[in-house]
Amino acid sequence: MFKISKSAIVKLSVVAGLSVVGAITFNSCGNQEQSQAQLLDGHTLAKKYCVSCHMLPEPALADKKSWEQGILPAMAKRLKLKEYMGQIFSDEKSALTTSEWAEIVKWYVKNAPDSLVIPKPAVAPLKDWSMFSLVRPKKVKKQIPAMTTMVAVSPDDHQLYSADAANNLYRWTPDGKSSIIYTFDSPVTGVEFAKRPEGNIGVFTTIGNMIPIDVSKGKIQELNLSMAKPQPPLVITDSLPRPVQTVTADFNKDGLTDYVVCGFGHDRGGLYYVQQQPGKKYEKHLMLGLPGGTQLVKGDFNNDGWMDVMCLFAQNDEGIWMFLNNKKGGFEAKQLMRFPPIYGSSSFQLIDFNHDGKLDLLYTCGDNSDYSKVLKPYHGIYIFTNLGNWKFKQTYFYHMDGCSKAIAADFDGDGDLDIAAIGFFSDFKYHPEEGFTYLEQSKPNAYIAHQIPVQNYGRWICMDVNDVDHNGTPDIILGNFSIGERGLLNQKGFAPKWDMSEPLIILRNNAKK
Repeated sequence: MFKISKSAIVKLSVVAGLSVVGAITFNSCGNQEQSQAQLLDGHTLAKKYCVSCHMLPEPALADKKSWEQGILPAMAKRLKLKEYMGQIFSDEKSALTTSEWAEIVKWYVKNAPDSLVIPKPAVAPLKDWSMFSLVRPKKVKKQIPAMTTMVAVSPDDHQLYSADAANNLYRWTPDGKSSIIYTFDSPVTGVEFAKRPEGNIGVFTTIGNMIPIDVSKGKIQELNLSMAKPQPPLVITDSLPRPVQTVTADFNKDGLTDYVVCGFGHDRGGLYYVQQQPGKKYEKHLMLGLPGGTQLVKGDFNNDGWMDVMCLFAQNDEGIWMFLNNKKGGFEAKQLMRFPPIYGSSSFQLIDFNHDGKLDLLYTCGDNSDYSKVLKPYHGIYIFTNLGNWKFKQTYFYHMDGCSKAIAADFDGDGDLDIAAIGFFSDFKYHPEEGFTYLEQSKPNAYIAHQIPVQNYGRWICMDVNDVDHNGTPDIILGNFSIGERGLLNQKGFAPKWDMSEPLIILRNNAKK
């Protein structure tokens, strides 16, 4: 699935932060404010005001310059502080006083490091193809830049589909030939496939507007993919705030398909339950009014026979929420995991790594296109082991700059789970090869890293894993969003070297079944 980022046109994870610089008192109450602020230090004040929206970010999570020039100025606006000629001050609408804000700024800048230290791997990654071979598109229009927004394989017929920022939907053959299936009214960011009596149905999420603004033009649309020439899709619902993924199930057990969709939005967004009524009518209900919903997983998480959902929120209050079906046409929300708002949460997967019957959590963070565009030591791939009752303990971490998605599967056929991962904000200037990394499990919580040499073929923003060539082994499909303007390149003095035209590549798995 494709994500839309805040400062450009592609990736959805807005890092909430805090905001900047110097404070000055513009009213006669200045001395009184200052004496009040002295009663509380910056740390205490940050815990008082900043946690109203998200988990408190520690100063060590960013460098001094990022706090001063990026994160803190952004947060000042959210706290309704005013800015004039580079100075921050409060008025009657502000959440805190000028002097209180000055103490918060002082605490962050004083305790932040000058720069972040990026960890080096204990063992250098192997630079090889492992068991994979490359399949490239047969025919490419060189004059059209690659702006892939979605790649996905239908599990029923193993057909590969992709979508792009020009609103086109393509179908691909295993050897790399493509054809346009349909052109939507906005880019496709997600799809779920359903096999129904009328044919293979694609439930497509169209974002409405890729630019990060609060405009609600997104839709859920169903297209019959079995038709030689698909007819215009059925619009399930519209007016969604930049939605990125939809899952389907008969959530209320009335025999009709219902939908849950995450609207990433911008400053405003939400998670929605779309309930189907007789006569193909649909009612939309707000489940949680938070922006940043970026990925959904469905399942019966409490084993009561009713379908539930989980959602990763990647903006402001980053974390994973579980929504348990209340059997009355609604859901009960519970936050399972919470991450600092600077992490840039990007994907998650529920999968049993240790074969104990409990679903563990594969999580990635690395969205890096907002207020602190430096490489971060905590970006990468995490495994959280399920201890029971949906309580988790971190048992593995692999640093990967700008990691945007990871998928676990048994790629080499030895019975354990390996991991494929992409990084849209990797260290392209000095380590471009880390943009795609394959982690081969050697023993529990131990992996051999392979940096497959595909860095010259694209910049990977979306990925899917499925058997494309029908040989019984999981292949990897990587979608290329090649455009680097509008804030999508964080490193100065770097010019992209990847292919600007090929929309996707396939890593064919040659392991024995």
